[in-house]
Amino acid sequence: MCQCSTHTQPATAANLGRRQFVQLAALGGGAALLGSFLPQTAYAAGGTDALLLSCMDYRLVDETEAFMAGLGMKNKYDHIVLAGAALGAVTSKFPAWNQAFWEHLDVAISLHHIHKVMVLDHRDCGAYKVVLGEDFGKMPEKETQTHAETLMTLRKQILAKYPQLAVETYLMALDGSVQQIVPKG
Repeated sequence: MCQCSTHTQPATAANLGRRQFVQLAALGGGAALLGSFLPQTAYAAGGTDALLLSCMDYRLVDETEAFMAGLGMKNKYDHIVLAGAALGAVTSKFPAWNQAFWEHLDVAISLHHIHKVMVLDHRDCGAYKVVLGEDFGKMPEKETQTHAETLMTLRKQILAKYPQLAVETYLMALDGSVQQIVPKG
């Protein structure tokens, strides 16, 4: 392709710089805001089923998408990303993250009429290290227990506020394998 200044390459993920990506993302956010003024039926036709909360970890972006597609959810969910996923939504260390989760959930319910929240934590999570001050990656049983407790805390909070919603909780390994975390009893 021509490299001269009068011709430009098409924008692809491979050739976008971080600044360009952020600018395009902001445009997408503007489009989403504009969409909030459109009639509800325009969104309802899309068939959004769920809101997915996952971590921001760059290592698992493709695996997260593949997991959702494997559940038959491709293009059927809204997606919010917080460092630590469930932990980001419940920690008192970063209250703005809590607020962001609940506000996004409210919008997903009112705008897209979701009926399910899916929370996807992952192993070797840096946010858990930052917030809890411990490297759980070297203690798999304790890591699983800590994630399960956090996931169940968020699940309980969601169901207390929105009992009509289903809540599914998962823990992903760095190889992309996923185990469902279910409430005890």
